[in-house]
Amino acid sequence: MWKLPGGLSEPGEDIGDTAVREVFEETGIKSEFRSLLSIRQQHTNPGAFGKSDMYIICRLKPHSFTIDFCQHECLRCEWMDLNDLIRTENTTPITSRVARLLLYGYREGFDKIDLTMEELPAVYTGLFYKLYHKELPENYKIMTGMD
Repeated sequence: MWKLPGGLSEPGEDIGDTAVREVFEETGIKSEFRSLLSIRQQHTNPGAFGKSDMYIICRLKPHSFTIDFCQHECLRCEWMDLNDLIRTENTTPITSRVARLLLYGYREGFDKIDLTMEELPAVYTGLFYKLYHKELPENYKIMTGMD
């Protein structure tokens, strides 16, 4: 079955950093985080150590294209055209859906599908958090009330 690279976050590791690390570990491709695409939530997953499982799919920008995959984690690894990935029956439902989502973003604009990240100050002095959301238009970023 064809599937997207993935894995577990390390304690304290941000979502985007996990995606970049896992893609590199499995494929040898260096990349940078661009956005969140979707989140799958599942309960009673046998591989989730007795916890509810969240599988977060990120859109990354590759900085290299030569594959040097981990033979301990993958049988094969290759770049695929989204149209081919959509048409294949030999994939997981989530991979098929994400391929359609990416094709839509590629054709219509990633602003229609991306959840971007913004770092904001926490209520605790000196701490920050990351908020993922659809991009706001500039006039809404600076508005002060119900104009």
